Amino acid sequence: QVSLVESGGGLVQAGGSLTLSCTATGTVFSINMMGWYRQAPGKQRELVASIYSGSSANYADSVKGRFTISRDNAKNAVYLQMNSLRPEDTAVYSCAAALTIQKNTLVVVTNEYLYWGQGTKVTVSS
Repeated sequence: QVSLVESGGGLVQAGGSLTLSCTATGTVFSINMMGWYRQAPGKQRELVASIYSGSSANYADSVKGRFTISRDNAKNAVYLQMNSLRPEDTAVYSCAAALTIQKNTLVVVTNEYLYWGQGTKVTVSS
């Protein structure tokens, strides 16, 4: 059973920091790419940051210079360091991953976000 487990959300004042974690568990060989999405009430889901197998990363314009995505391959984990948080960053944050996994006797490589975390709420007060 492969799953993504998130942690790190919470309540923080504007200007503060939080770090979100997303760990792939189960028969996972590697994270090929992972993205952090967020969805605020009444708004569409937004891709905030993504990281690839070579550790190159992309960011939404709204978080550039404030958020940093990183990975720990040994732990099959990806982190989102969020600094200088603003009230408009308030949302449910979810990680999504394309993984290489073992399924029965096969090694399955995916290049799409097929696996999703349960979501973690981030609230930034003004």
